[in-house]
Amino acid sequence: MTDRKAQLAANLAQVEERIASACAAAGRKREEVTLIVVTKTYPASDVRILHQLGVRHVAENRDQDAAPKATACADLSLTWHFVGQLQTNKVRSVTSYADVVQSVDRAKLVTALSAAAVRGERELGCLIQVALDAESGERGERGGVAPDGVEELAAAIDSAPGLRLDGLMTVAPLAGEYAGRQRAAFDRLMEISSRLRAGHPAANMVSAGMSGDLEDAVAAGATHVRVGTAVLGVRPRLG
Repeated sequence: MTDRKAQLAANLAQVEERIASACAAAGRKREEVTLIVVTKTYPASDVRILHQLGVRHVAENRDQDAAPKATACADLSLTWHFVGQLQTNKVRSVTSYADVVQSVDRAKLVTALSAAAVRGERELGCLIQVALDAESGERGERGGVAPDGVEELAAAIDSAPGLRLDGLMTVAPLAGEYAGRQRAAFDRLMEISSRLRAGHPAANMVSAGMSGDLEDAVAAGATHVRVGTAVLGVRPRLG
């Protein structure tokens, strides 16, 4: 086993232990939570090692890094998640490799994703990014739609060819009433998810929690956690 593979295996084991413990504490089954490893800034060689170690979900936040990496790993059975703020001029590229876009936050993006998915003959999963620091009608500091804009965006995705409404995503906000209160933020997201599922029962995915707060996300009921640093460590950025 190479040094890097051993390092990643040890880190993965620690993260797995954290998720399992959080599930046990919350009275949840371990299989209810999917680990997505955020491979941004790390090379394709790491993605290949992660696949060897059993990882099947990976996430990226910049198309210029993700596109060549996805191509280099096209032979692997992976689900690619795009989690960064997405400009419409990158949509065609992102839809060529991403299976799920977790950062849908405006109608213009829905229209662009739909057109690209239809053109590429693909079905693209979409999560609405909820900004818990955004006022009504505004976008969040790190992207995302205000909570009162979720239903309108959900209806747009639901009726858009080539798109599938999978659920919601959030990033614990750095400002506003939920700053430093991750558990409260994730509980709020679950409330919004519950309302969404009343009208869209299949939209049951809730992506929340990262390396520092995955336990809070699991306790609140998240179905997916996005972990980067705790698995991959701190390494020099690509490019």
